[in-house]
Amino acid sequence: MPLRRISLILALAACAWPLAAQDVPPKAKPEGDAIQDNSFLLEEAYNQEPAVVQHISTFLRRVESHDWIYSFTQEWPVNGIKHQFSYTVAGDHAGSFPGSGSGIGDFALNYRYQLVGSGETRVAITPRLSVLLPAGNSALGRGYGGAGLQTNTAASIVLHPKLVTHLNAGATWVPHAKNEFGDRAGLAGYNVGQSFIWLAHPRFNVMLETVYNDFASVVAPGKSDRAKDLLISPGVRWAYNLPNGLQVVPGVAMPIGAGPSAGEKGVVIYLSFEHPMRFLSWQKKNE
Repeated sequence: MPLRRISLILALAACAWPLAAQDVPPKAKPEGDAIQDNSFLLEEAYNQEPAVVQHISTFLRRVESHDWIYSFTQEWPVNGIKHQFSYTVAGDHAGSFPGSGSGIGDFALNYRYQLVGSGETRVAITPRLSVLLPAGNSALGRGYGGAGLQTNTAASIVLHPKLVTHLNAGATWVPHAKNEFGDRAGLAGYNVGQSFIWLAHPRFNVMLETVYNDFASVVAPGKSDRAKDLLISPGVRWAYNLPNGLQVVPGVAMPIGAGPSAGEKGVVIYLSFEHPMRFLSWQKKNE
């Protein structure tokens, strides 16, 4: 599967959970400055806290296909926790185009709504709507070649004070995608996924993410071909909390292909900076 799909086809979880309106018992409530919204291949259902902004960098490389993608996402809360805006820009290289080098991939403009709960409740559910913009060169395998939409929801559930699971399911639609030959066709795909996060320490987590994708690519005018992808990705993340309110979260994971992706291996490198918006004013005063 082209790696750009993993960065752009993420979460939509349809989870009618009977505990959705219940608060977390005191022992299940996250500790202050703990890691909470820093998954690699899946989304967690926690919008940014009011006046807190996050900058996320993710690098993913596959060993067998030689594909790689780097994505940068910046998340901003809008009038509290209910609404969140973010954008994603990407750079990538498609291994199936060995002489193409690397370059800019497609962009995404994202809106998320905190439908149920928050980072302090047992269950949280957050749908997302994204507009995909064809900034990448599809002739070099760096994009869809056409604008699209993606609708997603993430559900996060505290199973135990030390164990959290995140459920994703998603769908993407590109009505006029284009391949390297200029052929166009409509594409639709979906994904599902689940992760388990073991809170070994509030600032050190062990992760296991599983992502399944069913996607399509243009093969001729008006025609597409489908393929499937299954990744199981163990990883770790940890946090550095600085006195000025900045939290730095590095992480690393080793995705392994299973089923239709058997034999595939990869690496994920993650880095997040999260801080109050007032940090920007503090930074300017100290320059």
